[in-house]
Amino acid sequence: MNSSILKTASNYLLPILLLFSVFLLLRGHYHPGGGFVGGLIASIAFVLHGFTHGTDATLRLLRIHPGVLIPVGLGLAALSMFAPVLTGQPVMTGLWIEEPLPVIGLIGSALFFDLGVYLVVIGVVLTILFTISQYSE
Repeated sequence: MNSSILKTASNYLLPILLLFSVFLLLRGHYHPGGGFVGGLIASIAFVLHGFTHGTDATLRLLRIHPGVLIPVGLGLAALSMFAPVLTGQPVMTGLWIEEPLPVIGLIGSALFFDLGVYLVVIGVVLTILFTISQYSE
């Protein structure tokens, strides 16, 4: 796209959308939101940047190929699922730290599971869309 207005707007929208996606990720185990929705919003931010600046510029901005996020996210989600087994509890039992953090609140295994889902969603969506975009160019 050659619209200078859209290019300028996307430069400002990228950090705002990423911040909003982290907000949705962090509030997901208390209210609606979570890793899936947060990952979709983060993906939208990078897709918008890709539309305006080109896929190659967005991949340089990411610094790593989005496909790398898929196994990292799956590993983190699996680790958070099976961590309770180490304490003698069933799989997917919630483990929580007793003291809440000032901004985030209580931290538990659900947050790490959501973070894994967040990374997988970003990796899958961006890998698919950037592959299609590069193929069509």
